[in-house]
Amino acid sequence: MSSIFRPALAAALSAASIGAAVLPVMAADIPTFEMTLKDHKFSPDTIEVPANQRFQIRLTNKDATPDEFDSHDLRVEKVVGGGQTGIVRIQPLVPGRYMFMGEYHAATARGIVVAK
Repeated sequence: MSSIFRPALAAALSAASIGAAVLPVMAADIPTFEMTLKDHKFSPDTIEVPANQRFQIRLTNKDATPDEFDSHDLRVEKVVGGGQTGIVRIQPLVPGRYMFMGEYHAATARGIVVAK
C-alpha cells in the first residue's frame, strides 16, 4: 500500500469506528414495545404507537415452533424462532390502524398497531 493512501485509510477506519459507537445510542432512542407470542397468540394483541415516528417491537416467541410476524399494512415480515426473541423495526406511520398476523398460525395469531 502506498503511503499516499494510508492517511485516507486511517481516517476512514476512524470514522467507521466512531459511527459504530454512535449507533447503539441512536437505537436506544427508538420507542420499543414488548410483545409475546405464546400458544400462537400475540400478547398484547393491540399496541398504540406514536404516529410519524419509527419504532420497534421486541417479540419474544415462547412457543416451541417458529412464527413469522407478517403485515402487508406495515410492510414488514420477520421470522422469530421458537424460544427466541427478535426485533421488528417499523418505519413512521400516519395515524391509523394496521393489521398484523403470525404467518404460520394466521387463524389465531393476529393483532393491530394503532398509530396516534
